[in-house]
Amino acid sequence: MPELPMALVEPLQRLVEAGGAVLVLIMVVAAVLFTLTLERWWYFRVTWRAERRALVRRWVARPDHGSWSARTLREVWSQALIARLRRPLPWMKLLVAICPLLGLLGTVTGMIVVFDGLAMSETHQARSMADGVARATLPTLTGMAVAVAGLLVTTRLEFIIRREEQRLHDRLARAAEQQGETRHA
Repeated sequence: MPELPMALVEPLQRLVEAGGAVLVLIMVVAAVLFTLTLERWWYFRVTWRAERRALVRRWVARPDHGSWSARTLREVWSQALIARLRRPLPWMKLLVAICPLLGLLGTVTGMIVVFDGLAMSETHQARSMADGVARATLPTLTGMAVAVAGLLVTTRLEFIIRREEQRLHDRLARAAEQQGETRHA
């Protein structure tokens, strides 16, 4: 297996050294979050459209569209399909909420290390304290950046889901109307 070029590994290694183990955990959470995002994009682009068309065809094939039971069945079918579109959204929101908390954890543990180091040294240099504080705040910055990006993604996904839910209801209603017109003609 070919080794990664040092030009890629070295900056990551320095970043992990600067931010500590919590920064690695934030990176893992970010990877999971954005993997879920890519999976939803793929689902929406490929699977969702085929499932939506199949549902519309199944609805049009029904002989009854106007009765209470038919409308209830249409609602159950459409809600089941929308639920599949929504499935990872709670997990994505959870990961977004965890990121700032992990960043804060990284800052607190980093500050403990800084103060412990200052207590052990007898010089109490302001420069080393400032460097330690800067290194300790890196996880907070990273956690907030991942959370903001994740929040943008989940908000957009929620908008798409609401839009697609409305489109699905409109298509099913229009298909029922068209089916009714062809039967009466």
